[in-house]
Amino acid sequence: MTKLSVNINKIATLRNSRGGNTPNLLKVAQDIQDFGAQGITIHPRPDERHIRYLDAYDLKPIVYSEYNIEGNPNKNFMDMVLELQPTQVTLVPDSNVVLTSNAGWNTIIHKTFLTEIISELHKKNIRTSIFVDPNLKMIEGAKATETDRIELYTEEFAKQYTLGNKNGIKPYTECAILANELRLGINAGHDLSLDNIAFFNQNIPGLLEVSIGHALISESLYLGLENVVNMYLHRLK
Repeated sequence: MTKLSVNINKIATLRNSRGGNTPNLLKVAQDIQDFGAQGITIHPRPDERHIRYLDAYDLKPIVYSEYNIEGNPNKNFMDMVLELQPTQVTLVPDSNVVLTSNAGWNTIIHKTFLTEIISELHKKNIRTSIFVDPNLKMIEGAKATETDRIELYTEEFAKQYTLGNKNGIKPYTECAILANELRLGINAGHDLSLDNIAFFNQNIPGLLEVSIGHALISESLYLGLENVVNMYLHRLK
C-alpha cells in the first residue's frame, strides 16, 4: 500500500490568520495519525507564513509515524533538520518569494550541491528525497546524488487529469519505471486529490508515498478530516 503523509501547512495558515492557537496544530497532527495516516509532512519557509520553525520542534515528540520535513536546504533549514533528525527530508528548490512549490530540481546543474547536502543528511541517518519534474534526465541526475528517493512534482498531471487528458500520466509512469530500475524510491506530491489519487496510484509502479495537503484539508471542510483521511487510504490500497 502507498503511504499517505498529510501536509499540515494549511492548518498552520489558518491558525496564523487569527493568532492564538486555534486550530491546534499539534492536536491535528495527533488526530491525523490516529485516523490512519502513515506520516506528517511540514514545509517551513523562511518567512514562517504557515509552519514556523518552532512548530517543527514542537511536532517532533507528537509525530509517531513518519516525519517528513520539506524545504530549500539553506543554513537555517539544515541546522534544524540535522538537529531534529526526522524520518525524511525532502529537498525542494523553492525561492523565498514563491507562494507554493512550482518546479523540481535540475539535478544535473545542482549535482554537486545536492550531493553534499544529502551526504550531510545521511551522516545523521536521515532518509532523503529530491523534488523533481517528470523528466528522465532529472531522474538519472537524482541517482547520481545518492539520494534515497525522488518526489515527483505532480501539478501538471493534476492539471491534465482535470482537463480529461489521462495521457498526462505517461511521463510520470516512464519516470517511475526508470526510478525502479535505478533503485530509487518514489514519492509524489502537489495537487493530488480525492478525484485523481486512485488513477495516479494505479499508474505509478512502486509508488511508496504521497504527500497531500491543500486538497485534503480543503476536502475536509465538506467531508470531515477523519472521513477524508480514510477516503485517501482506501484509494491508495
